[in-house]
Amino acid sequence: MYTTKKKIQKDKDAEPTEFEETVAQALFDLENSNSDLKSELKDLFINSAVQIDVAGNRKAIVIYVPYRLRKSYRKVHLRLVRELEKKFSGKDVVLLATRRIVRPPKKGSAVQRPRSRTLTAVHEAMLEDLVYPAEIVGKRTRYRIDGSKISKVVLTI
Repeated sequence: MYTTKKKIQKDKDAEPTEFEETVAQALFDLENSNSDLKSELKDLFINSAVQIDVAGNRKAIVIYVPYRLRKSYRKVHLRLVRELEKKFSGKDVVLLATRRIVRPPKKGSAVQRPRSRTLTAVHEAMLEDLVYPAEIVGKRTRYRIDGSKISKVVLTI
């Protein structure tokens, strides 16, 4: 159990779920077995992990990493995702940085929130994390009459 506690640190001392422990154990195993990743994974940990259903009968694993460690994760992103997809066969693995959305300030308040904490900025940054090895070069948003919207994103590798 100590092995998984080292690789997952939840906010407010919450207990990790069983699935989060399996992901943390997979990270620990990768650190110990893969000599290429050992030095890079030594100081890295995750905040949480969630398994979601994607189109059809496919599943994806979303791993939330601390915001301050996102640059370290980017260095090993491709190798780490490839190894985790091998461990969790048939599931796609996505790494997202944990970001915070702050409410707009109340009327008459002198406090301003940073632009990086707005809802739009956080959603844009999450989209960039989602498609990471690729780079977003264009976006189109189409609004339908029924109120729904479709976003088309153009990527380059």
